[in-house]
Amino acid sequence: MITGRMVIFIYASASIVTLGVYALDKLAAQRGGRRIRERTLHLLALAGGWPGGLAGQLLLRHKFSKPSFLIGFWLTVLANGAMLLYLLKLLS
Repeated sequence: MITGRMVIFIYASASIVTLGVYALDKLAAQRGGRRIRERTLHLLALAGGWPGGLAGQLLLRHKFSKPSFLIGFWLTVLANGAMLLYLLKLLS
């Protein structure tokens, strides 16, 4: 059975990974290297890493001013929230 601690661990882990991926993409952008697909960043957010993605946007100033990316990002946040609510309802 999934517990509250497990949910917190999953979100924290996914957020750390997502923040790291944002940092790698920011570094690649600065150096002109191979970039990480926006689809990958959105999938990480959808998997629970959106707090890390938001932190990456704010702390690294990365993907912060691209409207098309931000729309997709916030849609993944909403979808993740809906999935979490559904999961919590199933478990209660």
